[in-house]
Amino acid sequence: MAGDIPVSVRIWQLKKDFVPRYDIGVRGLGEGTRIVLNTLRGELITDVKLDADELMNPKLIEQVKSKFEDKALKLIDKHFLSLSDDAKKLLAAYLVQNMLGLGDLETPIHDENLEEIVVNGATEPVWVFHKKHGWCKTNLILKDEETVYEYAASIGRRVGRQITVLSPLMDATLMDGSRVNATLHPISVCGNTITIRKFSKNPWTITAMLERNSLSPESAALTWLCMQNELSLLVSGGTASGKTSFLNAISCFFPATHRIITIEDTSELTLPKHMQWVPMLTRQPNPEGKGEVTMLDLLVNALRQRPDRLLVGEIRRQREAEVLFEAMHTGHSVYATVHADNAGDTITRLINPPINIPKSMLDALSGVIVQFRHRRLGIRRMLEFAEILRGGDINVIARWDLKTDSIKEINELSVLADTLSLYAGMTRKEIVDDIAEKTKVLKWMLKNHIRDVDNVGLVIARYYRTPAEMMEIVNRDEPWSEELGIYGK
Repeated sequence: MAGDIPVSVRIWQLKKDFVPRYDIGVRGLGEGTRIVLNTLRGELITDVKLDADELMNPKLIEQVKSKFEDKALKLIDKHFLSLSDDAKKLLAAYLVQNMLGLGDLETPIHDENLEEIVVNGATEPVWVFHKKHGWCKTNLILKDEETVYEYAASIGRRVGRQITVLSPLMDATLMDGSRVNATLHPISVCGNTITIRKFSKNPWTITAMLERNSLSPESAALTWLCMQNELSLLVSGGTASGKTSFLNAISCFFPATHRIITIEDTSELTLPKHMQWVPMLTRQPNPEGKGEVTMLDLLVNALRQRPDRLLVGEIRRQREAEVLFEAMHTGHSVYATVHADNAGDTITRLINPPINIPKSMLDALSGVIVQFRHRRLGIRRMLEFAEILRGGDINVIARWDLKTDSIKEINELSVLADTLSLYAGMTRKEIVDDIAEKTKVLKWMLKNHIRDVDNVGLVIARYYRTPAEMMEIVNRDEPWSEELGIYGK
């Protein structure tokens, strides 16, 4: 289903093709019917009276949709007398989708198996990135460059952004949280473009990543131990390597007693509902250049809200990084992402322009976790877990091995062990035992298919509150249920 419209999707490949095909079909909707429906759009616009607030307020979208559906059904009744009620509802849904949605793009937008949807102009098919099949060519070709522009402008209007010849670049967000980038010809030489990076409705959790072999239970347990003891971590990696997804997954390790503030450009993080969570978003300036709220503004403001944990979508600029590391030095636990291909490159990027953090400040950072996307195999893996040594050097503790598709221990803990000894009073044996215990809990969660964000959060919270009772459940291999809850049976 694409909204209220039943659709079919077929993924296949001809021998002569270099990439798979992603073909979309809409039952009972021929080209002639589409042409007639498109002629009714003007009449529908005239009949439905809306103010600007209704169009731009996401909370009113269902109300607006209902208004259009009622009028659309009356129009269909008037022009298609012989159709069945089901057929009339289908045509009305298609008409509303083209009025309020993104027309033919709505089908791939509603497909949870897709990560990216791209329009490279009106002269070639729309492309999609499938989680399993990678890049696929669709059978969708937008009518003309004006149609591409109208889709981009429609997205922009809903968030108070404009895309024009004078301002031909636009970043925006769909109502479901998906990120959109649009460009206009001649800046994009071959035509107007739209790139949609879809927002996952089911947030990534640590067990979902373990199921996909994205990391090992042992490396997840080490991450858990660091986060339980309020050690600051950076998640690095290339574009689309899964940095934010991993940050979301490990956020379940926060104690329920802590106040968590997240700062993002686009709303992507989702924490368990039992947590004290304050999400904050940056804001672009309006067409007059006013009203902008930057990442730096939010960082400074967040530090006045007594956060126990601070999550930042991405470090890009020097001043943001300085505030972030100052927060670490003043006792705040900080977690953020940064673009870099490995742990060594992460440090190099931090201490050189444009970020340019003094190397002496890196002592406040405990570790770097590197995410990697293998394009040929279509997989994402934790590439490295490295601790930060005195003076800003690194010690790679674990690294992914391509041949065995497993994470192997490279070196023993050094500074991390000293830090845990100092602040948690743990001996090296206790650290090893704790990682083994957490590994056991994670494997039990994996076996019991505990993968949604709220239940994963409940298990972790129960472990923090009554660890002995939680380990009894794990050791007995007892199935999990929400009734076990945070406070016991």
